Amino acid sequence: MATNKVTGKELRQLGFPEGRAIGAAINALDEHYKGKSKTQKLALMERLIASPAFYKNHEHLAVVVQNLLAQTEYNKTLALNEKRIAYNVYGGKGIEQGAINQMEIAMKLPIAKGGALMADAHQGYGLPIGGVLATDNAVIPYGVGVDIGCRMCLSVYDVSPTYLEKNTSDFKQLLMDNTMFGRATFKHPKDHPVLNRKEFKEIKVVKELQDKAFAQIGSSGGGNHFVEFGIVEINEKDNDLNLEKGQYLAVLSHSGSRGLGAEIARHYTKLAMDKCKLPSEAKHLAWLDLSTEEGQEYWMAMTLAGDYAAACHHQIHERLSKALGEQHLVMVENHHNFAWKEKDEEDNDIIVHRKGATPAGKGVLGIIPGSMTDPGFIVKGKGVTESINSASHGAGRVMSRSRAKAILSKKEVTQFLKKAGVSVIGSGLDEAPHVYKDIYTVMAAQQDLVEVLGAFTPKIIRMCGDSNLRKIDS
Repeated sequence: MATNKVTGKELRQLGFPEGRAIGAAINALDEHYKGKSKTQKLALMERLIASPAFYKNHEHLAVVVQNLLAQTEYNKTLALNEKRIAYNVYGGKGIEQGAINQMEIAMKLPIAKGGALMADAHQGYGLPIGGVLATDNAVIPYGVGVDIGCRMCLSVYDVSPTYLEKNTSDFKQLLMDNTMFGRATFKHPKDHPVLNRKEFKEIKVVKELQDKAFAQIGSSGGGNHFVEFGIVEINEKDNDLNLEKGQYLAVLSHSGSRGLGAEIARHYTKLAMDKCKLPSEAKHLAWLDLSTEEGQEYWMAMTLAGDYAAACHHQIHERLSKALGEQHLVMVENHHNFAWKEKDEEDNDIIVHRKGATPAGKGVLGIIPGSMTDPGFIVKGKGVTESINSASHGAGRVMSRSRAKAILSKKEVTQFLKKAGVSVIGSGLDEAPHVYKDIYTVMAAQQDLVEVLGAFTPKIIRMCGDSNLRKIDS
């Protein structure tokens, strides 16, 4: 019995790509062109494949175009390059194989332009933590990370460290009264100009997060996020901080963009993975083209999240400065989960993803923390192009959270902290000093990347704990 139904085989013979879109195209033809013969339908499809733009102006064929082209692109798997781009590794044998494997895959992306693996690197999702990746006009949401704009912020005060040592209980109370972690929020959050940004009106997913952003502003996340009092030591009289040689009281904070950044990351990661199909081993490296509306929208949302993270830190430091009755002498801060528009050696535009890496362009200041019992360092970048102008963002983990909880004891960690003269509020075993690499080894591996200007030694630390799930009237 003769039929006017077009088959998948006939469409493929016309040059129609393989995939689920074949069935969608056949259904669209049957629905909108029932009265036409198979010959007429095939002629329409042949013209459509040859010149799809013309037919987008025709109501019925627009449906075919949508199913033919959009779904074909939607289902197409992009191939990785056979050979990877060369990249530098800092830290040698101290980096776990899983992180190296992830970097090897990232450097085979067709959009990759360069990369580097920092000395604190360990395995993550997509791009490893400590991974730096330069791309051509494309942004990878998982290359930025879930905690968009996670950052460090250091305030240095003209207060003698002996004051801290003699008033430990008072400083602990300052942290309890003026910092919030995890699901805890301030009963009366402070307003900030970032909350009135146009992105909250123009981007749907961001608009839905405005109330959460207001509720959480000025607070810190869970995990390895902290606010701590400590001692900054400046060893050289001539330094870029304009500080005299000596020791100072300081506050160091580490946190990101809270629920705002996490939801932006979730939304656009899914969008990227839906639109950019990659082999399974590379699926978390899906990107958004910055020439597209989606790419531009993510960039705006990412930038907002980064600015929101900065605002959170500034409010933390403002609260503590007010409680101390002091103004900081200097503030040093930097992102380490973000993407930047920069230039390569040949002055070409590149997008640089630093997922757990500190910007270290020539003269750029930053903070590289150690652990609860090891110092962090104030650094100035040397602008080394082989590292994509980057350095580590900390010491880096050597032990997973689950393993730390399984093998470490509270008594053991408590004794270790006491011996180091460090007081901790609210931390779990998964953030014990034992889970981190030796910061001196990490810094030695990147001595060509940064110049050390000073050190920060933690003394009183607050992190997220079960008691931090409340509101305070402030």
